Amino acid sequence: MPQIVFLPHEELCPAGLAVEAEAGETVLDVALANDIELEHACEKSCACTTCHVIVREGFDSMVESDELEDDMLDKAWGLEPESRLGCQAVVAEEDLVVEIPKYTLNIVSENH
Repeated sequence: MPQIVFLPHEELCPAGLAVEAEAGETVLDVALANDIELEHACEKSCACTTCHVIVREGFDSMVESDELEDDMLDKAWGLEPESRLGCQAVVAEEDLVVEIPKYTLNIVSENH
């Protein structure tokens, strides 16, 4: 059973967390099931970027993003080559290390 290590995030997961995941689950669903309240404004429909995560390890083990996800990611704050939408990033057989960005597009918009 693969493990996901969520790196420390000041508000959502201050100490970080390592959890077991089932292959086929999304990173977002695993986070939510483990009380990491990762925002998901579009209710997991790949229509926003609020569940943007960066997969620091294990990125290549996941199914590649599709064109719709790539288009949405282009709008994400702090986009990196290993960025994925948590609602679309499906856990495979390898362990993952996931960073939750400090900001989302919603937070940046609300604060400016």
